[in-house]
Amino acid sequence: MTRYSTDTARYSSVAIAFHWTIAALVIVNLVIGIGHEGIPALRKLMGAHKAIGITVLALTAARMAWRLTHRPPPLPAGTPQWQRGTAHLTHWALYALMVLMPLTGWAMVSAPDATRPLNWFGLFDVPLLPLSGGAADAGHSAHGVLGWLMLALVVLHVAAALYHHLIQRDHVLARMAPVLRH
Repeated sequence: MTRYSTDTARYSSVAIAFHWTIAALVIVNLVIGIGHEGIPALRKLMGAHKAIGITVLALTAARMAWRLTHRPPPLPAGTPQWQRGTAHLTHWALYALMVLMPLTGWAMVSAPDATRPLNWFGLFDVPLLPLSGGAADAGHSAHGVLGWLMLALVVLHVAAALYHHLIQRDHVLARMAPVLRH
């Protein structure tokens, strides 16, 4: 028997659309970004990787504006405080990474001594950032580390959602899943 509540609010349809769109784009970019060194076919997708990163940055800015003006539904009443704290920390860390990952990638391609094209899906060029070589190098160094951190947090986030759905049998996942009802 499930313990789903029928009176608990879901995230808004706008928040759900932001979540799943950005999640799909982040996962695609993690695959391309982490895999392009070892899988030659993925190297050909680096232009798309850059355009997806800029898209994630723009969608994240809109999502954060939405999130700051629309409160999320509360966690279940019995959720331990350590889980609440971990959930909030993980969510805000993911938000930070959804901003920092594209910015560090943008910094990488803006290196003054080795600029690379930054085009948004063939529709228009994205201007390069006016950075020093040192700042671009710092962006390059950070981008790889942040990518692995993003992967770890995505895995943690998915594992927590599945834990709530399959083990706790509460409504946490159903609040955000477009096909689940509680």
